[in-house]
Amino acid sequence: MNIQKATQSYERWLTKYLNLIPADLQKKHESMAEASFPYFRATFYRWMQLWDERKEPWSRTPEVLAIGDLHVENFGTWRDIEGRLVWGVNDFDEVYPLPFSLDLIRVAVSAHLAIDAAHLSIGRADACDALLEGYAKGLDSGGLAMVLAEHHPWLRHMVTGELRDPVLFWKKMDALPTLRKPVPKTAVRALERMLPQKDLEYRLAHRQAGLGSLGRERYVALANYRGGQVAREAKALAPSACVWAAGKKASSRIRYGEILSCSVRCPDPFVQQEGRWIVRRLAPDCSRVELSSMPKVRDEAKLLYAMGFETANIHLGSKGAKKRIPAALKQLPAHWLHNAAEIMLASTLKDWKAWKKG
Repeated sequence: MNIQKATQSYERWLTKYLNLIPADLQKKHESMAEASFPYFRATFYRWMQLWDERKEPWSRTPEVLAIGDLHVENFGTWRDIEGRLVWGVNDFDEVYPLPFSLDLIRVAVSAHLAIDAAHLSIGRADACDALLEGYAKGLDSGGLAMVLAEHHPWLRHMVTGELRDPVLFWKKMDALPTLRKPVPKTAVRALERMLPQKDLEYRLAHRQAGLGSLGRERYVALANYRGGQVAREAKALAPSACVWAAGKKASSRIRYGEILSCSVRCPDPFVQQEGRWIVRRLAPDCSRVELSSMPKVRDEAKLLYAMGFETANIHLGSKGAKKRIPAALKQLPAHWLHNAAEIMLASTLKDWKAWKKG
């Protein structure tokens, strides 16, 4: 199955669970052709097909409840119940039991692509070393949430760039046109339950965001509350693309809430799974962090180390992970992560070129 047929098959499968938005899908397809990095972010479904073809030791490591669609721009910040700024994995749409190595290899491939696109300046092998070092340290420590209060000032500086300025953020939110067509009642109820006040007047808008989930229903409730603006978003959920890739033998249970509850993290109290919707607060400091929004002068090895550490925080939520994963890591050959990333990168680029031609 080539990339065009895989995309058609996956999107047909999604319609069993979602109401896809044609204009958003068209934008997604166009973004996939523009460059290899957005293509990679948009095609986790294809990644799983390519992964299932691999028979190397690094593709058969012990399973954990994995993130799946992990990449260098799937990290962001939020406020925990104490109001502290926290950094970590931002999105769990594709959660599924998978070899722990898959998350590491996928974020390593995304780093390679970001390097090729000049979004990162670190060397490829150095990026993999930093990721793996952070991951091993996270496992050894038993996990530790990345709270950006008195700790990690370098990371706090890196993720609070001018592109996350409140004025710019709310200007972008205000520019979203008000929806004139009906919104699913389940989405409306989920949004209203998350607003800070009952019967608060708000307007509803549709937002285009992300790439992997672009095409899904995504509604935003925008309101003024006691002197400032607030926003809540409801995004439609579907089973992981792993279910599509595996076929009928796979469970279609959505595990978003499960991974939030078991991982080592300071959770965002405004992120909740409500039926087939994931609902969250949107704010300048409660969003995904893009590499382009970070300072140009930065310690990229330290950033990738933190990404590896946070990946361990997630994997440690799986039973027995602290013992099973280090034992499995010792069995893998030297430089396995860099070598695996190069192999998966070559397959990804081959598919991207075929998508552009098609």
